[in-house]
Amino acid sequence: MKWVDINDIAIELAEAHPDIDPTKVNFVDLMHWVMHLPGFDDTEKHCGEKILEAIQQAWIDEAQ
Repeated sequence: MKWVDINDIAIELAEAHPDIDPTKVNFVDLMHWVMHLPGFDDTEKHCGEKILEAIQQAWIDEAQ
């Protein structure tokens, strides 16, 4: 997975952190959790605020 795989990342986060409210996650933690997902293979330099916002929104949608 790469940073652009927003929906796949959101699904993986929802499965890995079922008790976390994605609306309460700060971007530092979010980036750390994404980078430690199994199968994630991208660098921090390819990540930005807009990508993290999109991941967070997709995770919120997935959690509902």
